[in-house]
Amino acid sequence: MSYNVAVLGASAKPERYSYKAIKMLLEYGYGVFPVHPSAKPIDGLTCYPSLDAVSEPVDTITIYLGERNSTPLIEDIINKHPRRIIINPGAENDELEARCVQAGIIVQQACTLVLLRTEQF
Repeated sequence: MSYNVAVLGASAKPERYSYKAIKMLLEYGYGVFPVHPSAKPIDGLTCYPSLDAVSEPVDTITIYLGERNSTPLIEDIINKHPRRIIINPGAENDELEARCVQAGIIVQQACTLVLLRTEQF
């Protein structure tokens, strides 16, 4: 079963974990929607300037943004109605987590790469 994953804080830099997540998610057959305000294609994949710009339904949002950058996006994340969000190491945000839980969204504090490699994604 394939489903859609938005990567919030996507990067075209191969050394970034968000880039590695995009590549690995594609490898595992997921629909991938990179999201970054600069919205430049990443390895030929369309990058979206915001979650609102992604017209497809999204099952999971994996977050690679620090608290300062993710807090202003809380409403956008909740309004996208994902089944779950994954807060990757370094992206911890108590307010984001509490608001998503309150909205009925599953919250995982985990590494997307580890979840994929260990078949727990």
